[in-house]
Amino acid sequence: MHLLSQIDQWNAHRQQAKSHFERREYHDYLIVAKESLKLARMMGDRAKEGYALNDVGLAYVSCQNYQEALDFFCQALFIAQEIQNPQAEAITLTNLGTTYNHLGLLSRALDHFHLALPLYKQVRDQQGEMSALNSLALLFTRLNKPKRALLLHHQVLQMRRLLNDFSGEAITLNSIGFAYNALGEPEKALNHFEQALPIQRATKNLVAEATTLNNIASTYCDLGHPHQAILLYNQVLLTRRSLGDRMGEATTLHNLAFTYGGMGNRAEALSFYEQAIVLYRELSDRPGEATTLINMGSLHALAGNKAEAEACLTKAQNLIHQIDHQPLAQKVQQSLDAL
Repeated sequence: MHLLSQIDQWNAHRQQAKSHFERREYHDYLIVAKESLKLARMMGDRAKEGYALNDVGLAYVSCQNYQEALDFFCQALFIAQEIQNPQAEAITLTNLGTTYNHLGLLSRALDHFHLALPLYKQVRDQQGEMSALNSLALLFTRLNKPKRALLLHHQVLQMRRLLNDFSGEAITLNSIGFAYNALGEPEKALNHFEQALPIQRATKNLVAEATTLNNIASTYCDLGHPHQAILLYNQVLLTRRSLGDRMGEATTLHNLAFTYGGMGNRAEALSFYEQAIVLYRELSDRPGEATTLINMGSLHALAGNKAEAEACLTKAQNLIHQIDHQPLAQKVQQSLDAL
């Protein structure tokens, strides 16, 4: 009877944690997930302990505490392999890949997504497989391999449409647009973003909608409409702040800065870069911080302020040495060479 009571408690905790996550109450989610973990260990149930460890890791990711998340995902992976649970192993490998991606450790992220994919196929988990493929494709775009990304994204899009997965379809359409932007094809990018937007509005996914609107604004810049972009970025910034989406806020501040810089408004650009960099540091987002420093360095170089430019680029290079991000390493070296 006592054991049954503990199982009921554990199920109730997980349900409560899920509700907190859906309401974006991430600190409450973390507290409840830790309570679930304590309960699973008291019961001596290794499978439940593994699920709870994953939940705690996801809570830390949601709170942008990636180093803590890694520790819990590694413990969850050990259990999944110990009890020979391939589905739990695939989920944990994907979570590790996503966390390494956030930390700018791109080769490790790539390895973990590749390890997860055959396991999802083995257990016939199509949703998990599509999610891992989408993450892998986005990573290829970050690694300056957008053509490889597009091949994967189109494969995922076909799978999502066969399953009538509308919410997932919007994610993939947005990711395809992102890849086309990286390829320098803004018209195709805009077309895919505009296909994603009505689905996100229909499913009331405000976070995803803000991401797509942010991408549309970036495309307006590429198409030579910076004033339209700035109007849209300011709208997105308000939404992201109201949602408490600090990572999204940092991205939009950075994009506003980049747009003002392109228009020749250096003071406004530097002001937004400074706001973005504060957030990137708080979030321990070293790739975001390094990118911002490189762009600030370029602005200073254009204005003939060689000392300020060199200081920004050197800080960026020191950050990049701490991560595994070849595209950024090449970019900062090119910028230093051009000084």
